[in-house]
Amino acid sequence: MNLTTKYQNAVEKLSNLKDLPLLFMRLILAAGFYGPAMMKLKSIGDIASWFESMGIPIPTLNAYLATGTETLGFVLLFLGLGTRLISIPLIITMIVAIVTVHLGHGFEAGNNGFEIPLYYIIMLFTLLIYGSGKFSLDYLLTKKIKYKLKHSEYKTLIINL
Repeated sequence: MNLTTKYQNAVEKLSNLKDLPLLFMRLILAAGFYGPAMMKLKSIGDIASWFESMGIPIPTLNAYLATGTETLGFVLLFLGLGTRLISIPLIITMIVAIVTVHLGHGFEAGNNGFEIPLYYIIMLFTLLIYGSGKFSLDYLLTKKIKYKLKHSEYKTLIINL
C-alpha cells in the first residue's frame, strides 16, 4: 500500500467524524453563553445601567435583547435546535460586544480584548454555514420530516395510479 492510498484511507476514516467538531463547537458555545446569560438574568437592571453608561441606546431594551439572545442561544445550541437561525443574533451580539466593550483593550483575552468574542463569531459562522450536524435535534427533525414527505409522496403516487 503506497503513501497516497494510506492518506486517502485516513481521510475517508476521518470524514466519518466530520459531525463531531460541530457538536463540540455547539457545546463549547453553549457553555460560553451560559454564564453571561445567567449573570444577566440575575441582574438585568445592572446590565441596563452598564449599557447606559457605555452609551448604548435604549439600554433596558437592549439589556433584555442581549439577555434573551444569550439565554435562548445557550438552550438552542445545547440541543442543536435552530442552530443556523440562533447563530445570526448571537453573531450580532458578539459584534456589539467587540465594538462596545472589547475593541479598546486590544486582541488578547487576558486584557479583556476581543479574542474570545472573535472565536465565538468564527464558530457561530461555521455553524451557520454547516448546520448543527448529526448529533442534534435539527438533524433528527429534518430526517423525520424527509421520511414523512417521502412516504406521503409514495402514498399519493399509489392512490393516483
